[in-house]
Amino acid sequence: MHATEARAASFADVHVPAHVPFGFAEYFIISQTALPALLYLPGTQPFRLPIRFSAFAISLAAFAWYQVESTTQAPRSMAQPWVAAIMSLLAIMLFHPETASLSAGIAQMGVYFAVLAPLFWAPEFVKTPEQVARLMWILLLCSGANAVVGVLQVYDPARWMPAEFSSVVTGGVAGLGAVTYMGPNGERIVRPPGLFDTPGAVAGPAMFAALLGLVFAVSAIPAWKRALSLAVAGAGFAAIYLSQVRVSLVATVIMLVAYSLVSFRQGRAGRASSFAILAGGVVFGSLTLAVALGGTAITERVASLFADDPLTVYQGARGTQLTFTFYELLFQYPIGAGLGRWGMTSLYFGSSNAASPSIWAEIQFTGWMIDGGIIMVAIYLGALAAVTYSQWRVAMKTQYPRLAVCAAVVLAAGLGPAIMIISFTPFVAQVGIQYWFLAGALHGVAARYGAHNG
Repeated sequence: MHATEARAASFADVHVPAHVPFGFAEYFIISQTALPALLYLPGTQPFRLPIRFSAFAISLAAFAWYQVESTTQAPRSMAQPWVAAIMSLLAIMLFHPETASLSAGIAQMGVYFAVLAPLFWAPEFVKTPEQVARLMWILLLCSGANAVVGVLQVYDPARWMPAEFSSVVTGGVAGLGAVTYMGPNGERIVRPPGLFDTPGAVAGPAMFAALLGLVFAVSAIPAWKRALSLAVAGAGFAAIYLSQVRVSLVATVIMLVAYSLVSFRQGRAGRASSFAILAGGVVFGSLTLAVALGGTAITERVASLFADDPLTVYQGARGTQLTFTFYELLFQYPIGAGLGRWGMTSLYFGSSNAASPSIWAEIQFTGWMIDGGIIMVAIYLGALAAVTYSQWRVAMKTQYPRLAVCAAVVLAAGLGPAIMIISFTPFVAQVGIQYWFLAGALHGVAARYGAHNG
């Protein structure tokens, strides 16, 4: 029987072994840390494009394999129609008269789809709640390694800082000066990149280290694993403080609150209380470590979050980019400015269209507005809302306790990238691939339980 015909069979009818062996899903999670970490090594900057592309290419290759070889197909998730709409709009925008070039436009579509593709193929590889827990443990170790290296980069920069930074940073007018702060002894501290080549980049994986570390620290696992998880959670928060990326700190706190509230709503009040108390201790304990390493610049950065009302604080940072998006770009390009005009594709592919100069985009809203106008903004927000709602519904299916616990973790973890759209461009980066991978994985497991929300 041809693969596409075989996939017509009910997904829930496929036999799932009691123990799913270590396979592609696990290697995929590892690759999303290991491949970018190659840029941490000296002499790799000339190969930056293929290294960065490789992490996206794996997702595209997995989708191609899924289309050709898969013998099963999960029921359609709530987000898939939104994803189809996103890619259809991008296909139309490819022919926009101000698209930078055909190659840049196709590359931009490829980046979008590489990020979104795990929603389709991840259900094929992730089959049980136990496997989801294993993936979360691997993600904790990978993110934790990133966070620990980030802390060490401030403690002993001569040993742990990468020998080379991204030319995107060093080639700017201010160079590294724009991403440094004054340390306790008057030295300049570069915001730690972790296992990457961009200052401050450790803040992303550190969010997941903090959340997952605390989740496992209150789980029914061996004591040494709980202790290790707690240490990783502390390193995650310390790395966030030291990176001075305030949105990551806010997003992480929201992730912790969300997990605690969902756990309480599931009837796990004891677990939720233990988690909340431990989280509070780690938040403040890791701040002490960060201040010892980074000095008063750390407390001043954290205090700046409370210096005024949240909107005013945001407006003083990335808020100007949001204002630019909705008060200028929206009226100049209400249906989009063409593809390949910002981000990686603009940097690496340039423009062969004189009418299409690059547009600077620091936040996801700006990128969406450039790529598809207000329609793209609405569609992608709809996709994120559909994923969150679907995960909430799975988390509330407490008749499947192991599945519900996994859903609570995935839901909380997904809030981080979703919040970061106001300060970063997560959905054209690897954190976006991770978001859609976890969404697809949870949907696949729920479908096997007959608990999906298609």
